[in-house]
Amino acid sequence: MASSWLSEQGYSPELIRNYKKSKWLRAFGNGAVVRYHDEIDYLGAVYTMQSQLGMTVHPAAKTALNLLGRAHFIEMNPQQVYLLAYEKEVLPAWFKKQRWEPKIAFHTSSFLPPGVGMTAISHKSFSIEIAAPARAMLECLYLSPDKISLLECHQIMEGLTDLVPAQLQALLENCTSIKVKRMFLYIADKSNHSWLKYINKNTIDLGKGKRSFAKQGKYISQYQITVPKELEEDEYPEI
Repeated sequence: MASSWLSEQGYSPELIRNYKKSKWLRAFGNGAVVRYHDEIDYLGAVYTMQSQLGMTVHPAAKTALNLLGRAHFIEMNPQQVYLLAYEKEVLPAWFKKQRWEPKIAFHTSSFLPPGVGMTAISHKSFSIEIAAPARAMLECLYLSPDKISLLECHQIMEGLTDLVPAQLQALLENCTSIKVKRMFLYIADKSNHSWLKYINKNTIDLGKGKRSFAKQGKYISQYQITVPKELEEDEYPEI
């Protein structure tokens, strides 16, 4: 629980100190407390940030797909968790100073508006907002190619056979990243998904000029992008 939120609920610093002395609560870094015997994971911390601090931080990209149990993409023991939030949002000190397992990779951006393309999952006794599959895919592409390879993005896309066109249309129209939109349409095309024919590309701003996402790659004239040769030739190394 965030200390600032407890204060807003009428809990005085003196009362909190008494709870700590009585071993009802214990400090959780600087600015938060937890019930004395509770074990807190990163999802519990995300719940606190969302519900008590009004933050947009959420499990994103591959992490969201994993939490949703997508059969085509489940990491049994993920080494890293991706959290995204809207631009300029800062994680509280009590969160940053914890040694989370798995490790946290936190990014902020305004390439998608907050709250669009989200879904809720249950965890323990609470519910948190995470990226739904379509938004999670766009987030994967936003983090590519530096954090997530484009080859892996394509492999993930191949399993997304059930995206809802209307929801996807809204996301693509509100997305401000030309890279993300062009790469999404390209790998969706390459994956030959049936839902793609229901997407109206005329209302999606794809920008002007060429974009390159690989040195000495393969140029795709339809989307004016240069992609890794391995992606165009379907040669996938172990990733």
